[in-house]
Amino acid sequence: MTTLITGARGKVGRAVLGRLYSARHAVRAASARPAGLDVPPGVETFELALDRPETFAAALGGVRQVFLYPEPSGIRELVKAAEAAGVEHVVLLSSSSVLGPDAEADPLASHSLKVERALASSSLTCTFLRPDAFASNSFAWAHPIGRSMPVQLAYPDAQIAPIHPEDIADIAFEALTGDSLRGRSVTLTGPESLTFRAQLAALSAAIGREIPVEHISREAAEQQMSAFMPASMAGSLLDLWAAASHGPATVADTTETLLGRPARSYARWAAENAPAFAGH
Repeated sequence: MTTLITGARGKVGRAVLGRLYSARHAVRAASARPAGLDVPPGVETFELALDRPETFAAALGGVRQVFLYPEPSGIRELVKAAEAAGVEHVVLLSSSSVLGPDAEADPLASHSLKVERALASSSLTCTFLRPDAFASNSFAWAHPIGRSMPVQLAYPDAQIAPIHPEDIADIAFEALTGDSLRGRSVTLTGPESLTFRAQLAALSAAIGREIPVEHISREAAEQQMSAFMPASMAGSLLDLWAAASHGPATVADTTETLLGRPARSYARWAAENAPAFAGH
C-alpha cells in the first residue's frame, strides 16, 4: 500500500515520511515544488500543486493513503481525483481551532475547516488530527532571544499546552499504519498547560541565560504581527491568547493516551532546539 505525503517539505510531513520509510512502507513525496525535496534514497517525488489540478493524477496514481496538509484552494478537485485514483484513506493534519464556536468566520480555523468538510462529504475514510499549538511556534521568539532582546508579549500569561511536532508524527504514523485511529477525529496537545512565561523560562534554562519578558499593548502586538501575517490572522491569534489568559489550557489526547508512550515535554523541545535561540 503506497502512501503519498503532501507538504513533504514540512517538519511533520518529513518526519512521517521518515517513519514510514524506516518501517519499509511504500511511500512517495509530493510538493508544489518537488525539486530539491529532502527524501530518503529511492523515494519518488511528484509535483502536486492545488492550483494545478493537472498535477493530481500522476501524484495519486497507485496511492491508497494520503497524509494531507490543509489547503482549501483546490481541495474539492483533489478529493475527486483521489476518489478516481482509488485512494481509500486520508489522514489530515488539521487544527483544534475548527472546534471553536466561530470557526467558519475565524481566518485560522476556516482554513482547516473547509478541508475537513470537503473530505467528510467524500467517499474516503478520513482521519482528522487536530493539534493545538505546536511547541515549534516558539521559533518566532528566536530573533529577539538570539540578540539578547526582550520578548515582547501582549498576553504573557496566556496558557497553552504545546505539542512536540515529533509526537504529532508518531500519532500520524499510527493513523496510517494501524487501526486504532482510522476514521477518527482526535484533538492533540502536549502533556501540560504552560504560560508563555513558563515556556520562556524553559528556553532560558536550555540556553543558560535569562530571557527578559516585556508586556506590551495589544495594539503594539497587532502592529508587529501584521508585518508577518494578514491583520485578520494576527487579530484572531490575539483573541485566542486573550481568552487563554483566564485559566489553564485543556490537555487533550497525547501520545500517552493514544499510543501508551509518554508525551514529549516542552522542556525537551527547548533543549533539543536550544542552538536556534543561542545567538551568534
